[in-house]
Amino acid sequence: MTDTPFDPLTHAYEALVDWPQRLAHETPFYRRLFDVVNARTVLDAACGTGHHAALFHSWGLQVEGADISTAMIEQARTRFGEPPGLRWAVRGFHEPVAHSQPFDVALCVGNSLALAPDADTVRRTIAELLKAVTREGAVVIHAANLWRLPDGPCVWQKCRRAVLAGSDSLILKGLHRCQSRGYVNVVVMRLDDSSRFASSSIPLLTFESAGLERMARDAGAQSVEVYGGYRDEPYDRQSSPDLIVVARKTQPPPSTRAEAIRAG
Repeated sequence: MTDTPFDPLTHAYEALVDWPQRLAHETPFYRRLFDVVNARTVLDAACGTGHHAALFHSWGLQVEGADISTAMIEQARTRFGEPPGLRWAVRGFHEPVAHSQPFDVALCVGNSLALAPDADTVRRTIAELLKAVTREGAVVIHAANLWRLPDGPCVWQKCRRAVLAGSDSLILKGLHRCQSRGYVNVVVMRLDDSSRFASSSIPLLTFESAGLERMARDAGAQSVEVYGGYRDEPYDRQSSPDLIVVARKTQPPPSTRAEAIRAG
């Protein structure tokens, strides 16, 4: 059994996300990328409760969803099952991928890489993901751009009401940055007894786009693209909500990505 800081609040984190809205927002990005690399197989190396993996499987792709959290993998398996072409594994994103054939695309998204304990783990993760894909494949890294936040105060982002463990509850989630260190804060309060609550403050790494690009190139990437969101907008350190890196082992034809973006 693998325990992570998220395990006690797995159901709270699940309730915080509007999954239909999030996946609808991100789908065009993945459709374009998968078309560019002619994806048939996908690895989600930090799949959480499995929504991205299940979405890609519904497109007819062969998918492996992996996560270091046993609780999240159990929830993914319970929710989506394990039909042919969809499998689950308990494995950290920095660990070698034991698979007979490389994948066409490997993902580490949802700000998961920011949970790494240090830069060396980030470096090893990017290297392992690049090893896990085909020569023509792609690696996608997504992180929240914490540099857009003010230095100091928590920015509360979400407030949700949900039934957790049979109790009507209120869930609050926020991010804050203290110089070059970030934190995600979650508070869960029972509405029938406000004295009973759970909270967590989990540290996050902050990333510079140039640093992630350098790590990818050091690991063998020949092409690295950086975006500030899922609409392929340019990354701006002061304002972009996201930092998305797409790394490939080979240099794609110059027109390929541009044509895919126009088609999207």
